[in-house]
Amino acid sequence: MAQTVLITGASSGLGAEMAHQLAGRGHDLALCARRTDRLDTLREEIRTGYPDARVEVRALDVDDHAAVFEVFRGFATDFGRIDRVVVNAGVGKGAPLGTGRFDANRQTAMTNFVAALAQTEAAMEIFRAQQRGHLVMISSVSAMRGMRKTVTTYAATKAGVATLAEGLRNEMLGEPDLDIRVSTIYPGYIRSEMNERVKKTPFIVDTVPGVRAMVEAIEKEKPNALVPAWPWVPLGRAMRHLPLPLVRRIL
Repeated sequence: MAQTVLITGASSGLGAEMAHQLAGRGHDLALCARRTDRLDTLREEIRTGYPDARVEVRALDVDDHAAVFEVFRGFATDFGRIDRVVVNAGVGKGAPLGTGRFDANRQTAMTNFVAALAQTEAAMEIFRAQQRGHLVMISSVSAMRGMRKTVTTYAATKAGVATLAEGLRNEMLGEPDLDIRVSTIYPGYIRSEMNERVKKTPFIVDTVPGVRAMVEAIEKEKPNALVPAWPWVPLGRAMRHLPLPLVRRIL
């Protein structure tokens, strides 16, 4: 069934490809990001490829928390309802702790967790009013365990996002009058602008098939999904339980 899907961080990378693939599945799109020129280009691409899809765009810097609520409410007014919100916006900056780059680690923490909290609050405000909705939190396989060096803070934020989602899922179990579902997606290494300069990344897949696995899990409304399933389902379990020296050898 066609839905109205709001995606943050939609101007490039995984967000843009999710927009293309969800439009191909018949959904209408509410797209927001900082770079409005890219959003406008994306809107025209989708309208050309999928003329039946309705696409609305708005500028949004998710670190402006008041703007998050304003934009989400604006989209809800535009469409009359929002069926699904994909909390996707994030950054990949980071440095080993204690090396003088608190600025980079702080920005990662603020954008990937505090801004994700703002987006979650804004989405849940809409869903509670509607009494229904599907919240999708984009985490990462790096959330499975504490990671080292430049990924330490990033992994911690993605673990925080996953725990936030699980807490909401727990809460909704006790709310029979609310049809609000919560999915946590743990992408493995999928090629995107965020990691395009990284040359030696194990098990990395191209953007289109990687996002296809994400979209399939989102459409099935899975509570938790490591994607692509191979090799990340077995690797994710291994990362959870193996001693850290062995995890270091894998990743």
